[in-house]
Amino acid sequence: MNKITQLGIRSHSKASEKYVDVTFSYDNGLYFNTSVPIQYRRTGIDIPEDDLNQIRDYLIKVYNEVNPDNWENWKKEQADFWKAKPKADTTKSFFDKLTEDFEYKCVNCQLPNNPNWARRIQDLKEFGYTIATKLSEYCPHCNKNTTHLIMLPIKRGGITGYETWSSELRTRIVSLLKSYDVFEAKTTKKEGLLPDHKFSEIRWNDETKRETLENLTDKEILRDFQLLSNQRNQQKREICRNCYQTGKRGTIYGIPFFYEGTENWDSSIPKNGKSAEKGCIGCAWYDIERWRQELIKKLK
Repeated sequence: MNKITQLGIRSHSKASEKYVDVTFSYDNGLYFNTSVPIQYRRTGIDIPEDDLNQIRDYLIKVYNEVNPDNWENWKKEQADFWKAKPKADTTKSFFDKLTEDFEYKCVNCQLPNNPNWARRIQDLKEFGYTIATKLSEYCPHCNKNTTHLIMLPIKRGGITGYETWSSELRTRIVSLLKSYDVFEAKTTKKEGLLPDHKFSEIRWNDETKRETLENLTDKEILRDFQLLSNQRNQQKREICRNCYQTGKRGTIYGIPFFYEGTENWDSSIPKNGKSAEKGCIGCAWYDIERWRQELIKKLK
């Protein structure tokens, strides 16, 4: 697609993010220079940088989403969202600056003066906004290299259809699950834990995603979530992606134990949609604590 010019791929290792720097050109003569995340855990996007076809297809989706003709309606939708966040004025001030023109902003001189700006950006990401980072970009005002940020005008939660949660809901999930890291089988510091959907997002479709997570019951949380560190969460994503592509279910510590099914994905079960969840049951990564307990029973 000649209206999309890819300028290169960058990594932000501290945040486990990767971006494609692009220039989008539109029929009305406008150009939009931005950075499109292809690995961004908060919205579930995880495209291998060597998968050129998948990157191309995703960029086409983003190209249509971020068309400047859509910006006005996008901002109106966000205004409704912020009305429900009356105590988030500090974070909203960062949102307002990043959405003035959707260009890269220097954190030193173009964003609100705040010693904890990283916390505010994290809040925006947890609200579902997509933000890309340049860790060392020359700022002519500061006369030195600084961190720059840019927001993409795409719907909260990204355009992959994955679910996101507020910081309040995340706290509730971690509390209800008693800060228990299911991989390590121990209670640990809540700051290092992420709510993980047991049913991998890579197998979701349009019917799978809930409109909102804010009304989840305790029973639903206990049924659908487990807690993992960021490292293990990323590891699970890769294993589930490999299962989706090859039909080989994953293992933990190389132990080929499945309390239901075998190492092969059941071909009678659809690859996507809610009914696909049945094919995940029995895999170590789907419900790690149950897998551990079933393995202990087997050993006994």
